Amino acid sequence: MLQPMAGPARLRELLAAGRLLVAPGVYDGLSARIAEQAGFEVLYVSGGAVARSMGLPDVGLVSLTETAKRVEEIRAVTSGPLVVDADTGYGNELNVIRTVRTLERAGAAAIHLEDQVTPKKCGHYQGHQLIEAEAMVRKIRAALDARQDPNLLIIARTDARSAVGLEEAIRRGRLYFEAGAEIIFIEAPRSEAELERIGQELAGIPLLVNMFHGGKTPLVPKARLEALGYRLMIVPSDLQRAAIWGMQRAARLLRERGETTPLVGEMAGFTERDQIVGLPEVEALERRYLEGTDRR
Repeated sequence: MLQPMAGPARLRELLAAGRLLVAPGVYDGLSARIAEQAGFEVLYVSGGAVARSMGLPDVGLVSLTETAKRVEEIRAVTSGPLVVDADTGYGNELNVIRTVRTLERAGAAAIHLEDQVTPKKCGHYQGHQLIEAEAMVRKIRAALDARQDPNLLIIARTDARSAVGLEEAIRRGRLYFEAGAEIIFIEAPRSEAELERIGQELAGIPLLVNMFHGGKTPLVPKARLEALGYRLMIVPSDLQRAAIWGMQRAARLLRERGETTPLVGEMAGFTERDQIVGLPEVEALERRYLEGTDRR
């Protein structure tokens, strides 16, 4: 059965250890169970992955209600802390207050907000537009005031690197930390040198980094990122992209041949599939409560 839910306090404890935490992007109960069973201590509820699981691009089309529902579904079948992507907070400062309260109730251990205009775009697309830094500062303060548990982590993301350049991104990162954000996320640095400069100029500030194949930021080894001061590494889309390719291959075979025998060695078995989603635990409960084997 699931362990007791680990929330904001556990995430703070893990971050305090000073090592780089890797949080794979998950988007539903199945992907979250797979990631947790692989041994990850923290999971990242990726806004982009949630959108794509709904058949939508990552351009701000998903609502707070839809995001919160996914967080609830993931929280119900996992026990580790959840870092939740809240896009821009879905509006202004008043929207941010509702967003934080809603996602905290849904089970978030940390929430990250970004300084793009609403609706936003994936940080690795083109054509980003920013709100004023002072407006983002007000959103951060609203988020901090809104949380019920003071351990809930508020992460501030800036897309200034893509919109106006690295200098402004670093300036905003420092400003957002001074406003009370506890982790700073400068999205889409273009080189290892830029990652290093961010670590140097924001020394002492916990940093989040986004690492995935095909993005604007080059892949850098975990040990190097840890040495540069990064404490949380999100990998938003790799699990979903692997699943997309697998489903495409299975769909093609099924259409062309009417069966998927060539993929048998690459698919989860019938029993394995059900073990992943907890069937043995449910069957134990059936025996205990429905078949009269409870001897208490």
